[in-house]
Amino acid sequence: MSGSDPNRISDGGWSTISWTVVLQARDQGSPQAQQALAELFRVYWYPIYTFLRRRGYPPDQAEDLTRGFFADLLARDSFKTVDPAKGRFRTFLLASLEHFLANRRAWEHRVKRGGRVHHVSIDLRGAEGRYLREQAHEVTPERLFERRWTLTLLDHVLDRLEREMILKGKGGLFERLKPALMGVHDEATYALVGKDLGKTESAIRVDACRLQKRFRRLIYEEIERTVADPGQVDDEINALFLALSS
Repeated sequence: MSGSDPNRISDGGWSTISWTVVLQARDQGSPQAQQALAELFRVYWYPIYTFLRRRGYPPDQAEDLTRGFFADLLARDSFKTVDPAKGRFRTFLLASLEHFLANRRAWEHRVKRGGRVHHVSIDLRGAEGRYLREQAHEVTPERLFERRWTLTLLDHVLDRLEREMILKGKGGLFERLKPALMGVHDEATYALVGKDLGKTESAIRVDACRLQKRFRRLIYEEIERTVADPGQVDDEINALFLALSS
């Protein structure tokens, strides 16, 4: 994907959730800001929803609060206070949510009085079904938020890698080797994939190794764009993947 801007909204609807995109959201009058905000909402609504559900809010109220939280961010121009030097964006978002919940009665009162409220379009269909499929053991709302954040990031990395492979005419190869990226290894698979695609088993193994290296590199790049200091990337990777194992 040489020559492309990793921070723009792509034709496929994907943008890198980086500090660049977040900072674009400060200037609400620009088209770039509106696109950035729409993408931020689209990507991060589900981690927010899971946090609210684990806090004990019923499904309908969690949906309302998810929409209300993002609408409140817009109404108060909260992104103008975002500073990459202050830490990770996910930390800012969770702190903003805590503030919103602590003051939500004031927000609800403002809405009832006809206060300025931005319309936020978020499709929450299937949210509760997804939530009910979360791991059954007890985790804190904060840990569940981090887990869903990590899985969201991994999903987007997979989407990005898939598009790269499709552009190279290797979409079929990606689809067959995708399970290996997620840790599902079956030695017999390489021979079968090679037979189906007209390649040797050793060639497929080389393809799988290259794909895994690219996958790891994209994960690193995505996380690098969400922290203030590149030196924080390894710590962030360890923290996020710890959230998956706990």
